[in-house]
Amino acid sequence: MSPEVPPALAAVLDGRTPAGVLPWPADRPVADALAAAGDAGWNAAALDLADVGDKAAFMARCAAALDFPAYFGANWDALADCLTDLSWCPPSRGRLLVVTGWQTYASAAPEEWGVFEEVLADAVGYWRDTATGLAVIMAGGRGRQGA
Repeated sequence: MSPEVPPALAAVLDGRTPAGVLPWPADRPVADALAAAGDAGWNAAALDLADVGDKAAFMARCAAALDFPAYFGANWDALADCLTDLSWCPPSRGRLLVVTGWQTYASAAPEEWGVFEEVLADAVGYWRDTATGLAVIMAGGRGRQGA
C-alpha cells in the first residue's frame, strides 16, 4: 500500500479493518482514494452531488454514478436494494463509494438526506462481515452517520 494512502483507508483496503464510513483529509484529492481502491482490487465509484437539491436529482445522480441496472426504481427502497444486492456489479475484493458535494443536498433536503444516511449505514452494515465490504468516504465534511 502506498504511503500516501491515509491509514484508515489502507487498513480497510488490505483487510485489517472492516469496511465502514471513513474519514478523508480535506486537503487530499478524492482521486487518491479512488486510485488506491483500484490498486487494491476494489471497485470504486465517485458520487458527486454538487448542485443536487431534490430527491429526483439525487436518485438520477446515484443511478448514473453507480451504474445501476435499468430496473432501478429511483426510490429509497430501490436504492437500498441496489446497494445490498450487487449481483449486477462486477466482482471485486470490495467496493468504495466516495461522496462529494453532498452538503448542498443535505442542507436543501435534510429529511431526505437523513434517509440516505440510514440507507447507506444499512448497506455498509450488510456488507461488513462479508469478503467484499462496502466502504464510504463522505468527502468535505462529516455526515451524521458513524457506521
